[in-house]
Amino acid sequence: MTTIWRAATLMVAALPLLAQAPPASTMGTLTAFRPEAAELEIKADNGSVFTVKIAADTIFRRVQPGEKSLKNAEEVHVTDLSTGDRVLVTKAPDGVTARRVIVISAKSISSRDEAERKDWNVNGVGGVVDSKKGDEIILRSRSMSGQNHTTVVAGPNTKFRRYAAGSVKFSDAKESSLAEVSAGDQLRARGKKSADGQRVEAEEVVFGTFLTRAGTVLSADPETKEIKIKDNADEKTLTVKVTPDSQLKRMPAFGGMRSGAAGAAGEQGGRPGGSHDIAQMLEHMPAAQFQDIHPGETIVVSSTKGANPGQLTAIMLLTNAESLVRMAARQPAGQGGASSRGMGAGGMGGMSGMGGFGGSEGMGGIELPGMLP
Repeated sequence: MTTIWRAATLMVAALPLLAQAPPASTMGTLTAFRPEAAELEIKADNGSVFTVKIAADTIFRRVQPGEKSLKNAEEVHVTDLSTGDRVLVTKAPDGVTARRVIVISAKSISSRDEAERKDWNVNGVGGVVDSKKGDEIILRSRSMSGQNHTTVVAGPNTKFRRYAAGSVKFSDAKESSLAEVSAGDQLRARGKKSADGQRVEAEEVVFGTFLTRAGTVLSADPETKEIKIKDNADEKTLTVKVTPDSQLKRMPAFGGMRSGAAGAAGEQGGRPGGSHDIAQMLEHMPAAQFQDIHPGETIVVSSTKGANPGQLTAIMLLTNAESLVRMAARQPAGQGGASSRGMGAGGMGGMSGMGGFGGSEGMGGIELPGMLP
């Protein structure tokens, strides 16, 4: 009894200390601001939605994307917030009122992402890992002028990230290392390029295992954003899930695609029909909407390799793609650079070149980008 009494006494004595413990903070996205109720609605990163009250003494600070501390934080007001902003909310002890809200504006995030995307395209290289020796990774890719090889050199400060199964967003790749890079992986790297662009001293590397599939649309459900296709490789039915982060493009008539590709080649200093690749072509193709997808048409889709081989989550989806499939089928066998087993069989979707629906027979080694900065 004495022992129990002492334990109870210690717990009572500790209650003031527990009450003073700093409350946990929650990261999420601002989904609504209701001035009449003086509250914010936030979707937390774990998917839950909650509201917090705003008080006269709630502290608001804004930081730029990538900041690790509040040293350069700017004082703002609740009226400066916009839906889509990223917020870190610390509640007051009552568990209802926001004590402090740290904001990263959606506009700043968008500007940063666009700048990074351009940097990846200008200073980046991509392809399939052909081999790895020491701190050097050899990539292979294909353009219309043939197969290319690029050397990626990793250093002690090179940052490695790997796509998780089912992942769509480039920014969601998880921390990894050079040791996890294997032959057959799809990889993008950016850093200091050599004058000929064939060697890169990498600052950042992102890689993963991808699939590319092509098939005929059987149905497209606008409610669930799911597409049923008949896979060209084995005629099995696949389910393709389209998310808000999936990129949809519509392939124009073949002549229009060649014109756009030639433009891309010109911008890169290439010649029409020469060194341009499918990633550059896609930049010039118009965006598509889900409602543009109809039964009977051919689509090509890239996805990470997930646990269920019958389901794909689209990273890039190209509609009206029959001419691309026909073009690939006309290319001589063996130019894909890998095994010859039907389009997409064991397929590794690519990043930056006509490098193969996984080295599929009759497809000529065409890849649809799987990594999109």
